[in-house]
Amino acid sequence: MNAEVTRQIGELRETVARLHAELTRYNLVAWTSGNVSARVPGQDLMVIKPSGVSYDDLTAATMVVCDLDGVLVEGDFAPSSDTAAHAYVYRAMPEVGGVVHTHSSYATAWAACGESIPCHLTAQADEFGGEIPIGPFALIGGDDIGKGIVATLSGHRSPAVLMRNHGVFTIGRDARAAVKAAVMCEDVARTAHLAHTLGQPVPMAQADIDSLYDRYQNVYGQQPVAPAGS
Repeated sequence: MNAEVTRQIGELRETVARLHAELTRYNLVAWTSGNVSARVPGQDLMVIKPSGVSYDDLTAATMVVCDLDGVLVEGDFAPSSDTAAHAYVYRAMPEVGGVVHTHSSYATAWAACGESIPCHLTAQADEFGGEIPIGPFALIGGDDIGKGIVATLSGHRSPAVLMRNHGVFTIGRDARAAVKAAVMCEDVARTAHLAHTLGQPVPMAQADIDSLYDRYQNVYGQQPVAPAGS
C-alpha cells in the first residue's frame, strides 16, 4: 500500500473504532453483537470490527482491513461474521461508504414480525423518505444477507432495512451517516410501536412525505452562505 492509502486506513480505523461507541451509547447492541464498517475511498478495501471482541476493548488497532470479497488483508483478529454481507453491499452499491448492523430492540421486534415500519411520522419522512422496509430472511456467514440488503434498498429512499428474523442494517455515504441511520431507525421503531399500542396511527399523505424528505435532505441544517458583497 502507498503512503496515502496507509494514511486513509489509519484514519478510518480511528473513525470506525470511535463510531462503535455510538452503538453502545444509544443502546443499539448487546454484548459483542453489531458492527460498523467503512469503505476505503478509491480502494477495494474496507475497515470493519473484529469478530466477538468486547466493545470496551475496541480500538483503532483492533479494527481489521478486508478486501471487498471479505478476505482479511490487515489486522490481528478475525473479521466480523457479517463481513461477507458488508462486502457484498460495497461491491453492488458504489455510492455506499459505510454499513452498520445492529439488533436494536424495537426495530428488531418489527423484523421478528416480518413487518416494515409504515411512515406515520414527520421525523421518519425526513430521514427515510417513507416506510422502513422489511428484507428477506438469510443465514449469517455468506453474502445472502448482503444480497437481501441490496435487493431491498436499491432504488429505495430508506438507508435502513429490517432483515426478517435478524435485525437492522443501514447504509450511508460514510460510516457516520450509516450510524446515524441506525440510531434514527431505532427511535422511529420505538415511537411506531408505542403509537400502535395506543391505537391506529394516522396515515400521512405521500405528497407531504415527499415534501418533508426534500426539505430535510436539501435545506435543513447549516447551508453555505455566500460572502457579503458577492
